[in-house]
Amino acid sequence: MVESERTVNEKTTIEHRYYISSSVETAAILLNASRMHWGIENSLHWRLDIAFREDESRIRKGHGAENFAILRHIALNLLDKEDTAKVGIKNKRLMAGWDDSYLEKVLAGLAS
Repeated sequence: MVESERTVNEKTTIEHRYYISSSVETAAILLNASRMHWGIENSLHWRLDIAFREDESRIRKGHGAENFAILRHIALNLLDKEDTAKVGIKNKRLMAGWDDSYLEKVLAGLAS
Protein backbone atom coordinates (compact mmCIF):
# COMPACT_ATOMS: atom_id res chain seq x y z
CA MET A 1 0.00 0.00 0.00
CA VAL A 2 1.22 3.48 -0.89
CA GLU A 3 -0.25 6.53 0.77
CA SER A 4 0.10 9.75 -1.23
CA GLU A 5 -0.70 13.21 0.01
CA ARG A 6 -1.36 16.10 -2.36
CA THR A 7 -2.03 19.75 -1.51
CA VAL A 8 -3.60 22.10 -4.05
CA ASN A 9 -4.81 25.57 -3.10
CA GLU A 10 -4.52 24.78 0.60
CA LYS A 11 -6.72 21.68 0.23
CA THR A 12 -5.02 18.41 1.11
CA THR A 13 -6.18 15.04 -0.18
CA ILE A 14 -4.83 11.63 0.81
CA GLU A 15 -5.03 8.68 -1.54
CA HIS A 16 -4.23 5.03 -0.93
CA ARG A 17 -2.94 2.84 -3.77
CA TYR A 18 -2.64 -0.89 -3.42
CA TYR A 19 -0.22 -2.99 -5.45
CA ILE A 20 0.13 -6.73 -5.83
CA SER A 21 3.51 -7.96 -6.94
CA SER A 22 5.65 -11.06 -6.87
CA SER A 23 8.72 -8.83 -6.64
CA VAL A 24 11.03 -9.25 -3.67
CA GLU A 25 12.24 -5.66 -3.98
CA THR A 26 11.93 -3.27 -1.06
CA ALA A 27 9.13 -0.73 -0.82
CA ALA A 28 11.62 2.09 -1.52
CA ILE A 29 12.65 0.53 -4.85
CA LEU A 30 9.03 -0.03 -5.88
CA LEU A 31 8.13 3.53 -4.89
CA ASN A 32 10.99 4.85 -7.02
CA ALA A 33 9.75 2.79 -10.00
CA SER A 34 6.26 4.26 -9.56
CA ARG A 35 7.65 7.80 -9.42
CA MET A 36 9.70 7.21 -12.56
CA HIS A 37 6.57 5.97 -14.36
CA TRP A 38 4.58 9.05 -13.42
CA GLY A 39 7.50 11.32 -14.32
CA ILE A 40 7.47 9.87 -17.83
CA GLU A 41 3.67 10.12 -18.02
CA ASN A 42 3.69 13.76 -16.90
CA SER A 43 6.47 14.59 -19.36
CA LEU A 44 4.47 13.06 -22.23
CA HIS A 45 1.39 15.08 -21.27
CA TRP A 46 3.46 18.27 -21.14
CA ARG A 47 4.88 17.60 -24.61
CA LEU A 48 1.43 16.91 -26.05
CA ASP A 49 0.05 20.06 -24.46
CA ILE A 50 2.87 22.29 -25.73
CA ALA A 51 3.13 20.88 -29.26
CA PHE A 52 -0.53 20.07 -29.89
CA ARG A 53 -2.34 22.26 -27.33
CA GLU A 54 -4.12 19.12 -26.16
CA ASP A 55 -5.62 20.74 -23.05
CA GLU A 56 -7.45 23.25 -25.26
CA SER A 57 -9.12 20.56 -27.38
CA ARG A 58 -12.90 20.94 -27.55
CA ILE A 59 -13.54 17.45 -28.92
CA ARG A 60 -16.16 15.86 -26.68
CA LYS A 61 -18.59 13.74 -28.78
CA GLY A 62 -18.47 9.99 -29.01
CA HIS A 63 -15.00 8.51 -29.26
CA GLY A 64 -13.53 11.64 -30.85
CA ALA A 65 -11.36 12.65 -27.90
CA GLU A 66 -9.85 9.18 -27.58
CA ASN A 67 -9.32 8.87 -31.35
CA PHE A 68 -7.57 12.23 -31.57
CA ALA A 69 -5.40 11.39 -28.55
CA ILE A 70 -4.19 8.30 -30.42
CA LEU A 71 -3.51 10.38 -33.55
CA ARG A 72 -1.57 12.93 -31.47
CA HIS A 73 0.57 10.15 -29.96
CA ILE A 74 1.32 8.76 -33.43
CA ALA A 75 2.20 12.24 -34.71
CA LEU A 76 4.42 12.90 -31.68
CA ASN A 77 6.27 9.61 -32.23
CA LEU A 78 6.77 10.34 -35.95
CA LEU A 79 8.00 13.88 -35.25
CA ASP A 80 10.37 12.51 -32.58
CA LYS A 81 11.73 9.97 -35.03
CA GLU A 82 12.41 12.54 -37.79
CA ASP A 83 15.91 13.88 -37.12
CA THR A 84 16.91 16.09 -40.07
CA ALA A 85 15.40 19.25 -38.56
CA LYS A 86 17.12 20.36 -35.38
CA VAL A 87 14.10 22.11 -33.86
CA GLY A 88 11.48 21.23 -31.26
CA ILE A 89 8.36 19.15 -31.78
CA LYS A 90 6.10 22.20 -32.08
CA ASN A 91 8.25 23.68 -34.84
CA LYS A 92 8.52 20.31 -36.62
CA ARG A 93 4.73 20.15 -36.60
CA LEU A 94 4.48 23.63 -38.08
CA MET A 95 7.12 22.80 -40.71
CA ALA A 96 5.17 19.69 -41.72
CA GLY A 97 2.07 21.86 -42.20
CA TRP A 98 3.93 24.37 -44.36
CA ASP A 99 6.21 22.12 -46.41
CA ASP A 100 4.86 19.03 -48.17
CA SER A 101 8.35 17.59 -48.75
CA TYR A 102 9.11 17.80 -45.02
CA LEU A 103 5.71 16.23 -44.28
CA GLU A 104 6.68 13.34 -46.56
CA LYS A 105 9.93 12.90 -44.58
CA VAL A 106 7.96 12.74 -41.34
CA LEU A 107 5.45 10.27 -42.76
CA ALA A 108 8.27 8.15 -44.20
CA GLY A 109 8.93 7.21 -40.58
CA LEU A 110 5.80 5.04 -40.82
CA ALA A 111 7.46 2.86 -43.47
CA SER A 112 10.74 2.35 -41.63
